Amino acid sequence: MEEQNKTIGKAELERLAHELTYRRYMMDRGKVRSLFKDIRIPEYIVLYSIVQDRERSSIYGERTYLQELSEKMQLSMRQTSKMVGDLRDRGLVTWSHDGSGKDGTYVTITENGRKLLEKQELVVKDFYGKVIESFGKENLIGLLHQMKELETVMIREIEQMEENDDSENYGQQD
Repeated sequence: MEEQNKTIGKAELERLAHELTYRRYMMDRGKVRSLFKDIRIPEYIVLYSIVQDRERSSIYGERTYLQELSEKMQLSMRQTSKMVGDLRDRGLVTWSHDGSGKDGTYVTITENGRKLLEKQELVVKDFYGKVIESFGKENLIGLLHQMKELETVMIREIEQMEENDDSENYGQQD
């Protein structure tokens, strides 16, 4: 990686790093958020995941375990529990547990949650249908593939930085 950075040039690396950071910010922060009026994007992903889990697996029935949501959303259990608690308080999911709770906490989508998800899906499909038509299906598929590859590289680099920080700090605690 260090070798690749040298061939890019310091000024170009700075511009590319800034542009990538800015584009990530704009995608996270951009106008796409305005498509989500009754539900936030992470909540939509959670509801969608619950429905998809139900359709994919007959093993757990309509259950999606909190641990699975936490891993999928890359959130701590505390953050996941708070989000699911908010969804429960709004009547969009129910929250239950197996046995005494040691065997797992799971959520199921309610009829109100299903209706809200369907309403939001129509908005998302309409918007992205137009985007795909303009941008091109093959372009989008290629971009998504490249984004996944980029994400994998970025995660690997972050993990390497964290390992280096941990090894440098090891033994410095008295």
